[in-house]
Amino acid sequence: MDRRPIGIFDSGVGGMTVLAEIKRHLPNEDLIYLGDTKNFPYGDKSRETIIKLATKCAGFLISQDVKAIVIACGTATSQALDELKKIYRIPIEGIISPTVQDIKKNRKEEKIKIGVIATEGTIKSNKWEEELNNEIENVEVISKSCPLLAPMAEQGWTSNNVAKEAIREYMKPFINKKIDKIILGCTHYPLFKELIRQELGNEVDIINTGEKVANYLQKYLLSAGIENAKEHIGESIYYLTDTECNFIQVAERLLQDETLKSKIEKINIE
Repeated sequence: MDRRPIGIFDSGVGGMTVLAEIKRHLPNEDLIYLGDTKNFPYGDKSRETIIKLATKCAGFLISQDVKAIVIACGTATSQALDELKKIYRIPIEGIISPTVQDIKKNRKEEKIKIGVIATEGTIKSNKWEEELNNEIENVEVISKSCPLLAPMAEQGWTSNNVAKEAIREYMKPFINKKIDKIILGCTHYPLFKELIRQELGNEVDIINTGEKVANYLQKYLLSAGIENAKEHIGESIYYLTDTECNFIQVAERLLQDETLKSKIEKINIE
């Protein structure tokens, strides 16, 4: 048993989709969430800048005595995960490997077409395509950067006409290719799931990476013997590097927690 909290970080509100899944799967765990809203978005930044920012985020969470860290950001996972594992000895995982391993374990198709949508930085890194091809046989990967979606999610524009038109345009390559699954490779994108479903139909499996990360984390904590007591009721603490943003309004709706604002503290990680 380990009473220490789990640390989670992202550049903004997208990582809250991962936190929501972890809270659902691991209700006995305490969580510390860091949103680096001052430096949002990560998706258009250089690899060196993302590594620098991710290192500061991880360092802050480690200073809070967390027992593990989840990078709840597709861009930071693709650009900085390997570097963070070299720097810190604490268990650190992102969103890519747990998702790919879940697809590998549960696939039923002999040949499979998988779509990936993510930020421009993540798509350019080729991390999703590399890991999918390395781990899964007879897979065709179709990747598409969707640079407008994360900023729109931060504004709360997830169901208006602008969002509908953006999703319709971004989904065209996947409709033409007749994919079997689509990976929401940025943690902001589950906020557009219903619009994506309208475009792709019910036959396409829409993969929320937060759910896969939560499943992985649940198994890891148990195997490592560092889960919290089952009777403990988990609590969450939230830190933002800039509170002058729409994070609170969007996060309140996502978590259905009208008291969220009172639980947020502004910090400086520079």
